[in-house]
Amino acid sequence: MDRWNNKVAVVTGASSGIGEDLVKTLVKKNVNVIGLARRIEKMEKIKNDIKNEKGSFHPIKCDISREEDIINAFQWIKKNFKTVDILVNNAGAVDFGLTIESSTEVLKNIIDVNLMGPTFCTREAVKIMRANNTAGHIINIDSILGQNVSFYGTTAANLYSPSKYALKAMSQVVELELEYVKSPTKVTTIFPGMVKTEMPPDAALQTMPYVDAEDISDAIIYALSTPPHVQIKELTITPVPGCQRK
Repeated sequence: MDRWNNKVAVVTGASSGIGEDLVKTLVKKNVNVIGLARRIEKMEKIKNDIKNEKGSFHPIKCDISREEDIINAFQWIKKNFKTVDILVNNAGAVDFGLTIESSTEVLKNIIDVNLMGPTFCTREAVKIMRANNTAGHIINIDSILGQNVSFYGTTAANLYSPSKYALKAMSQVVELELEYVKSPTKVTTIFPGMVKTEMPPDAALQTMPYVDAEDISDAIIYALSTPPHVQIKELTITPVPGCQRK
């Protein structure tokens, strides 16, 4: 991770779960992290908790479903930090109602947070990376539900799976486009199984195997730690089948 010393990382969904754990991990490794999330008060608490670490944490209140919020956030980053070296598209939205019974608002929010938000963040980050000829790294947090649709109890998680399938394709499109414009920036897509965060229902965590947020952070650090000529394109991380934890 030495190549990222004092560099700038943007992490969406930074107020809890994978995002919170990753923020803490990166700051401890001397990275300057800008966190984007709606719950600014939670990020301020995180900032206070890690104020004595090597790097720094700068929370920005940002609704990833709103393009205007994203553009404003990246304008602030460009003005204050001049660069973006790492982007982790981590924010996610899920709904456990039936798609065939959902309101337009619910359906649009899932797509906006899981697909359009990461796309806008990637576009804005790449603008800054290209202007600085940065050999950056874009990491998209997908899901195993972006590989296979499944039904649990009474739900298939609505448009979560379709949005994550699309996020995988977006990663591939961006990788090809970066190659086309001769950018050295890498793209990695990570597919976690169930992670113990605020997202899964408690009943699922009580009856099914899961991994922890720090397990996903470890995978992100692994991808970031590869030398410039190595790219981890995709990484799937799941709990061991049948390993139910208390």
